[in-house]
Amino acid sequence: MSEQTGHTVSDDERPEARLERAVRAAEQALIEFEIAVETFRVEVENFSRLHHQKLGPMYTRLDELEALIAEAKAARTGDPEDLRRAREARALVMPMPGVDELFHDWLDSDGISDDAGAMLTERPVRPPERVRPSEEVRRLYRELVRQAHPDLAQDETERARRDAFIVRVNAAYGRGEEQLLRELAEEWAAGPEPERAEPEESGELYARLEWLARRKELLSLVAKELEDSAIGSMLRMAPDDPDRLLEEIAEQLLAQVSEREAELAEALAEG
Repeated sequence: MSEQTGHTVSDDERPEARLERAVRAAEQALIEFEIAVETFRVEVENFSRLHHQKLGPMYTRLDELEALIAEAKAARTGDPEDLRRAREARALVMPMPGVDELFHDWLDSDGISDDAGAMLTERPVRPPERVRPSEEVRRLYRELVRQAHPDLAQDETERARRDAFIVRVNAAYGRGEEQLLRELAEEWAAGPEPERAEPEESGELYARLEWLARRKELLSLVAKELEDSAIGSMLRMAPDDPDRLLEEIAEQLLAQVSEREAELAEALAEG
């Protein structure tokens, strides 16, 4: 027995053992980073959807009121500049949608999105109820990803199985479906036992470390893009309660609507 380590001579004392432990630690660190990036991506996407669903009508009402106010003023003054502003305000109420807007959320990296598929097959579409899923949903998600992450696969067949499973896990998490995540956890637990990894040679371990480092760099770019986006910047203003931020924006919009309605009533009275 070694006096310094207290370990018996075993595979742990192989020259590659320390490198192998470093690789496993790097794998776990990358998985945790991926979980953080994915959870933030879900919050960005959910905030965007809920912002559109809940606040879209208020923005539309504000645009309509702005147009009505501008038109009332133009009718009263007949000034060419007021007429031009009225036309521009009216054009903003019903803008011609672009291609990206027409197909927003219908296509993803794998083709047609789950929500779009549900629409086309008349399956019910369940939009997210909250920007940030509940803490229990977050816990279930983190545990599932730690167990089933594709980077833990020992061969391509196993990686494909894990890839397909994690796609389902991510979709359930995005919608905050706690029961479905529990069912997925049971499904994973009942699945085949993962094969034990064979000891790797030093060259393979170094190659693995390099691959992990490159993947971390790519994920860092994704994370920065999310953080620098308009929605990401808004979320950083309310890191503890992004759902409350939606409520605050709604309150502000309601106040603006009330102000514009009063302004319109005054403009019509003057006319």
